[in-house]
Amino acid sequence: MSSQAYDIAIIGGGIVGLATALQLSTNHPDQRAVVLEKETAIGTHQTGHNSGVIHSGIYYRPGSLKARNCVEGGRALMAFCDENEIEYQLCGKVIVATGENELAALDELHRRGTANGVPGLRMIGPEELREIEPHANGIRALHSPNTGIIDFAQVAAGYSRRFRENGGEVLTGARVNSIRRADGLTYLETDRGEVRARNVINCAGLYSDAIARMMGVKQDVRIVPFRGEYYMLAHEAEHMVNGLIYPVPNPEFPFLGVHFTRTVHGEVEAGPNAVLAFAREGYNITRVNPKEMLGTLGYRGFWTMSARYWKMGMKEMYRSLSKGAFVKSLQKLVPEIRDEHLVRGNAGVRAQEVERNGLLTDDFHITETPNAVHVRNAPSPGATASLAIGRDVVAAAAKAFGLG
Repeated sequence: MSSQAYDIAIIGGGIVGLATALQLSTNHPDQRAVVLEKETAIGTHQTGHNSGVIHSGIYYRPGSLKARNCVEGGRALMAFCDENEIEYQLCGKVIVATGENELAALDELHRRGTANGVPGLRMIGPEELREIEPHANGIRALHSPNTGIIDFAQVAAGYSRRFRENGGEVLTGARVNSIRRADGLTYLETDRGEVRARNVINCAGLYSDAIARMMGVKQDVRIVPFRGEYYMLAHEAEHMVNGLIYPVPNPEFPFLGVHFTRTVHGEVEAGPNAVLAFAREGYNITRVNPKEMLGTLGYRGFWTMSARYWKMGMKEMYRSLSKGAFVKSLQKLVPEIRDEHLVRGNAGVRAQEVERNGLLTDDFHITETPNAVHVRNAPSPGATASLAIGRDVVAAAAKAFGLG
């Protein structure tokens, strides 16, 4: 590929990058835009490895970007799917308290979800829980009837198709290896040759911090990859789960805990856990990237985070290595689950931004540098919220780049 010139280059062909590209081509059709994706196909990492849940907005701090973008983005996502004939199902979700010690946290989730405008959210007792999920165990539950399931790879393909129909270009196999700024342009050296752009939007997901560093951004935060491993329910056990069954999350741990998720394809996933990945694309325990692992181990924020969560981290690692421990966790929600009901499934890697003080960034994080906008942190519910995130990124770009 010879050198090509664009008004805006979007780095990253995951669901957030493609949603941003679609919003850009819709709001600013005069801008010649390109999406650069390092893989040979779009949406192959976080987009293609998540649980496919359309989140309703229960967990997130009222007023946060996650709360606002999840609710607004979920509505926009379903409208897009309706317009483009992409299947989704509003199967509903229950967050189940199995002990008295979880009721206060469940009440807080009810308060947050109500404040965030989650439709139909209500508290239910054990009798109604058994009507919705006959095999679930709990003393109280929070029911969200409008939580849904979807295949986000199909959504990403829809975004890409609409972007290209609007005149945009998607270049796959275009890994960005270096970036330099000269003569009022940004020069991106890719595996497919040089790409020139007046401005850049960084939606590189697991490598968003690496791209930011290429553009001279100070390393004040770092992406630390966490692998989430899944089991699948064997066919004879799938009837035990009608929709989505979640535990009340531990407020001292930044992940949701293992749960049951019926997929839009009719299967049932059980998981995920959350363990440190030894590579940014480390989808199994044997996948190790020494350079990336040393980068994690050399980051002060990682050790501060580890000191805070080491006990939970050890439990997660044990659960990763022990199927019995995984089963025991799932039995708290569905007591009838047995070892033979679980078949090893796939895994995903969450791109989680960790600050130098060891805190995990708990909100979406979008920053600007000269001639660039960076999506620094967009984990779950990033896929649900993708169109709303894209809207905010394009608004920031319009201001930063002086778009009409």
